Amino acid sequence: MEGDTFSGLRNANQVDGKVVQTFQKSFGQVQNILDQNRLLINEINQNHESKVPDNLSRNVGLIRELNNNIRRVVDLYSDLSSNVSKSVDSSDGDSSGGLRSDSKGTNKRNRPV
Repeated sequence: MEGDTFSGLRNANQVDGKVVQTFQKSFGQVQNILDQNRLLINEINQNHESKVPDNLSRNVGLIRELNNNIRRVVDLYSDLSSNVSKSVDSSDGDSSGGLRSDSKGTNKRNRPV
């Protein structure tokens, strides 16, 4: 019986460790993209203030790059949310108050009755 308890704790710690690693990796990627976005926004603002035609036309490409970066951040957060939900679902045998997936593929909170 004690062996079952300790193996359950070990498994929970492994899951927690994986979740923490996933968070760290994802947030590191997000932070790098946000740092790039800050630089892009600064350059876009400088180009706009300069009113030089070549700089203004360069802004079109910079704004596209900025939009793509924002999409990447949204995708990273979406993947992170999905991975955490799966980890929580697989490590938590009790479903009360947990997350469940409905038929549309979105996560909703179960409300305790």
